[in-house]
Amino acid sequence: MCKKALVLALSFGLLPLICRAQQSSATNPTVTHEDMYCSGGFTTDHVSGKIQVVSGEDSLYKVAFFEGDYIYLNRGSRDGVKPGDEFLVMRPMENSTYTWWFDAQPGLAGSMGQMWEDIGQVKVVVAQPKVSVAQIEHACSYMQRGDIVQPFAERPAPELKAEVNFDRFAPPSGKTKARVVAGKAYRFQSGTNEIIYVDLGSRKGVKVGDYFRIYRYQSSTGDSIYQTPDMATSLYGFGSGPNISAKDLPRQVLGEGVVLRVSAKSATVLITYSLQQIYDGDYCELE
Repeated sequence: MCKKALVLALSFGLLPLICRAQQSSATNPTVTHEDMYCSGGFTTDHVSGKIQVVSGEDSLYKVAFFEGDYIYLNRGSRDGVKPGDEFLVMRPMENSTYTWWFDAQPGLAGSMGQMWEDIGQVKVVVAQPKVSVAQIEHACSYMQRGDIVQPFAERPAPELKAEVNFDRFAPPSGKTKARVVAGKAYRFQSGTNEIIYVDLGSRKGVKVGDYFRIYRYQSSTGDSIYQTPDMATSLYGFGSGPNISAKDLPRQVLGEGVVLRVSAKSATVLITYSLQQIYDGDYCELE
């Protein structure tokens, strides 16, 4: 700030306002490349496995490949692949723990389709007739033989809003509700700047850039298989609320998130703000 502007700001008491505006601008959330291309998602669409990672440099002793490494794809110049072509690498994910957080979770996850993990991006440097050599330009995780390769498709990043007006007591929006079915890689708890998957997609009008408000009921209706019955209204030795049912208690607003990707029956959501940990089974609604 130049000297003259500083003097004027001090004279009219504007410096605190200027500082707050600068702080607000500096703290506005942004969507990163990592958010967009490492977020993963569910889909019911068929994903072709025709192009795969088949090997890579130093494969006599390496079983995993990382950013900067060269890998080999099972498609070459006779299939139309040429130097400069870019691809996305992905891998199907399963809940390997076989542990579910709430009763309806297996059914909801099944209806959303297959979970896919984003592994990274590669660019072809040499195209031989049957095999291409590609360099890993960005890695979300290690790549391995058998990973699925898809032509690169740009994912436009949504605009984010500042969180200064977040309302932890917001009334229901009246719009379509959904549930947090899973976190990234089937994690059961997530927080700010982490990814969750919800069971509402393009068939119900959800689109990239939409916001979900995430909340929880103080109920005892199986929202979590680990929940103590009637904990919200009564617990032996700690009293109980007279004539109060858990269903009459206010909902607890936990945070909100923006839709990064959407398929027919699900959406990939980046949590932009959370007051506490968000668990599988929590509810959400379009704002």
